[in-house]
Amino acid sequence: MSDDAHVDGNAVGGMMIEAFGAEMTAARSCCAECGTVAALGALLAYTRAPGDVLRCTGCGVVMLVAVARPEGVRLSLGAVRWIEPPAGPPAPAAP
Repeated sequence: MSDDAHVDGNAVGGMMIEAFGAEMTAARSCCAECGTVAALGALLAYTRAPGDVLRCTGCGVVMLVAVARPEGVRLSLGAVRWIEPPAGPPAPAAP
C-alpha cells in the first residue's frame, strides 16, 4: 500500500456520525499496538475498498474498519485501545 493512497480520517466523518450518533472526528483514540494518541480525523484513511480503513499515524496498524451496509454502519475496532469523545458544550446550569 503506497502512502499516496490515503487521505485523513475526516473523509469517514459521515460514517462516524451514523455509527456513533455524534461528530467523532475530533475524538481522541489510542493505538493498542504502539500507544499513539490521535484524533480519529487525523488517522490515515484508505477509502478505495468496500470498507474504509483507518490506520495509526505512528505505526500504520489497522485501528478501525467502517463498512456501510443497508442496515447501517458496521465498525471493527481492531487495534483501538480506547476512544474518548470530544468534550461537548457544558451542561446548562440547574435552575
